[in-house]
Amino acid sequence: QVQLVESGGGLVQPGGSLRLSCAASVSIFSINAMGWYRQAPGKQRELVATITSGGNTNYADSVKDRFTISRDNDKNTVDLQMNSLKPGDTAVYYCNAFLAPIGYWGQGTQVTVSS
Repeated sequence: QVQLVESGGGLVQPGGSLRLSCAASVSIFSINAMGWYRQAPGKQRELVATITSGGNTNYADSVKDRFTISRDNDKNTVDLQMNSLKPGDTAVYYCNAFLAPIGYWGQGTQVTVSS
């Protein structure tokens, strides 16, 4: 079983930056893919960014060129650097780890973009 703990959320003004971090309870070296998802009030959970064990990344169109996902196999962490934040980025952000055939979720961290 994989436990995931997110941190780094908070309140930020439009145009600002935040860095989210996800710490895994196991070595992430063998985890097929890890990613960040978000869920805004009244909306479905959506993919933000993923990164495979080989380092391949994938981003939602809405965050391309603003967000960067990275993983540190030594620290067992996956980070999401978020720049040029917009009010539309407000959501609870969840870390996900896919260790076939099971996907694991963290408890989520709130990101609020508001002036």
